[in-house]
Amino acid sequence: MTEKTPRFEGLAPIDLGAPTPNGDGLVAHVAPDAPDGSDEPSTHAKMIIVGSGPAGLTAAVYASRANLAPIVIGGYVPGGQLMITTDVENYPGFPDGIQGPELMELFRRQAERFGSRIVDADIDRVDLSGRPFRLWAAGTEYTADSVVVATGASALWLGLENETRLRGRGVSACATCDGFFFRGREVVVVGGGDTALEEATFLTKFATKVTVVHRRDQLRASKIMARRAFENPKVDFVWNAEVIDVLGDEVVEGVRMRDTETGGISDLSTQGLFLAIGYRPNTEAFRDWLEVDKKGYLVVHDETRSRIDGVFIAGDVHDHRYRQAVTAAGDGCKAAIDAERWLESQGIAEAATATAW
Repeated sequence: MTEKTPRFEGLAPIDLGAPTPNGDGLVAHVAPDAPDGSDEPSTHAKMIIVGSGPAGLTAAVYASRANLAPIVIGGYVPGGQLMITTDVENYPGFPDGIQGPELMELFRRQAERFGSRIVDADIDRVDLSGRPFRLWAAGTEYTADSVVVATGASALWLGLENETRLRGRGVSACATCDGFFFRGREVVVVGGGDTALEEATFLTKFATKVTVVHRRDQLRASKIMARRAFENPKVDFVWNAEVIDVLGDEVVEGVRMRDTETGGISDLSTQGLFLAIGYRPNTEAFRDWLEVDKKGYLVVHDETRSRIDGVFIAGDVHDHRYRQAVTAAGDGCKAAIDAERWLESQGIAEAATATAW
């Protein structure tokens, strides 16, 4: 098999009918008319799904097939983390792989096919004090009998101009997603916690050398993870250093580092840069209403339920262990089914038929 250089190639959006451009360059699709035939789409739904990544759009597919006509409020990053992922080769059903943005367009097309209405706007605030639940996005108030929170989590970046420019061209925040493309190459991992060492150890399956760059002289990782990394002959460490630039025109060719003690500058040749400095769950609008754990992720009860009856949780907004598209999609499926059954128990939705799912 010919080895592919990790790079993002721009994709033309799939024609879903009457697309219009929105402010972030994604495709905004014309919403269907309100069920009562009026010109203005309804702002009330039996289910509102917040988030348009794999979890949110899978929930939309299941909810719309159950005749719930859900409204999907796009969330913090339309399409989720896959919008900044290049070749996706670990999602079932695509033996030749698929570009992340293309996969999310297919998710969206499938959700809209069955009657989901997708609103390309960030959620501003919510009021979950009683039903119907109230949500605001782009100045519009929406109400819902049930809510699925699938806002995901955002990888933390260094904030460097070239880091942004070279994402998908050697810069990544997911070793599990992109490690395969660095077979036989040397890569750098930035971070000093369990996630960084887990990513570094995983990358040794493909890379010839993995250099962990940490801004301190001691790791924050657990002892067992540190020992595994120290004992791996492919893992090296650069201490008291921070990456201040990413080098390369078309793809990553190296990183520039600054010594955090002396201020000295040095360059390190590498073909890949993996950021493992953490994730930030997109929970800002829900923190005052839903339970969060010590890392800031939403807490689930009984698979998908929150502490508020009628509000369900799916995907990376609660899952800081797996963070995979396929597990997020599974979460979205479960949340939609649980929500539909809860709506049925409240007399709001009809019982699902055997073929609805």
